[in-house]
Amino acid sequence: MSCGNPHETDCREVLDKVYAYLDGELAEGDCVDIRVHLDECGPCLKEYDLDKVVKQLVAKHCGCDPLPGDLRSKVLARIAQVRADLTD
Repeated sequence: MSCGNPHETDCREVLDKVYAYLDGELAEGDCVDIRVHLDECGPCLKEYDLDKVVKQLVAKHCGCDPLPGDLRSKVLARIAQVRADLTD
């Protein structure tokens, strides 16, 4: 995905890292890059907001259930596949 506007950090790179950003798993430099990008890119901000809501819903309704160790990687792989399909 790209909004068509030039950014220091590419839209696809931001969206690929958005869940790691939401989980607090990125280095401070990456967090700054993503925050700057979201401040200037409306389409990515909308996607970020959607991902944030999904994460909150999952935490609210599934937060107490133990999860399989590989679930996160499977979900992220599926999200990447759907994004790739949508941009092709």
